[in-house]
Amino acid sequence: MSSKQPIIVVTGSSGAGTTTVTQTFQQIFRREGLTAALVEGDSFHRYDRLEMRAKQQEAAARQATSFSHFGPDANLFEELEELFRSYGETGTGRVRKYLHDDKEAAPYGQPPGTFTPWEDVPAGTDLLFYEGLHGCVRTETVDVARHADLKIGVVPIVNLEWIQKIHRDKTIRGYSPEAIIDTILRRMPDYVTYICPQFSLTDVNFQRVPTVDTSNPFIARDIPTADESMLVIRFARPKGIDFPYLLSMLKDSFMTRPNTIVCPGGKMALAMQLIFTPMIWQLMDRKKKAF
Repeated sequence: MSSKQPIIVVTGSSGAGTTTVTQTFQQIFRREGLTAALVEGDSFHRYDRLEMRAKQQEAAARQATSFSHFGPDANLFEELEELFRSYGETGTGRVRKYLHDDKEAAPYGQPPGTFTPWEDVPAGTDLLFYEGLHGCVRTETVDVARHADLKIGVVPIVNLEWIQKIHRDKTIRGYSPEAIIDTILRRMPDYVTYICPQFSLTDVNFQRVPTVDTSNPFIARDIPTADESMLVIRFARPKGIDFPYLLSMLKDSFMTRPNTIVCPGGKMALAMQLIFTPMIWQLMDRKKKAF
């Protein structure tokens, strides 16, 4: 953690809603006049798209069934921790971009699925904002979570997460149902070991819970919408949280535990604005006092 160079992380698996969170934070940063160094978790994968496919084939050949983007073998955990440590101490560090598609790749003259060269974080940023799979990851040798000042988890219940993945992989990537199930099973050991524990280290968790039947995600025809969901918001440290204010602003919300609010799924962006704007004020106030 750093008083002078704050770090905010949003951690959650693909399709969990982390992109929505990022957009909400960007709105807050613009409104508050803050310049953030934006870091995507995909940029700390170990292999580009073609290399990852080859590594997956090698893993399958030797029956290493747990090799996945969730685990340390396919990611640069040490480099990610070093970025957080360096930024917290000096306001800089080494970053790169992962080019997901043709639109992102075109300005760099590279094929999609590749990385840009490593470069320094631009000078003069107010904070670092990370969004990806491993913002709070801990292993026997790495502790990324300890460097972050505000840690946010975004995770749907697992059946909803699977429904989102199944629909995305079928419609966008053209995968067969059998291939998608194989991927889910292959990722499960790393999901349990490296993804789930992060949500016990976060300051605030947002969990989307459908209010429609998702008991068999493999036959679901549609992804439950935000209006067909409730949002469970859990605060690790509820002291100082103005729950009466949040309840009054988030219509049809209620509390289920002393540190937990439940609100309609469509209120996610508003809830984040209400919750995180004061927290960012506190980080910036601490930054000013540190200087």
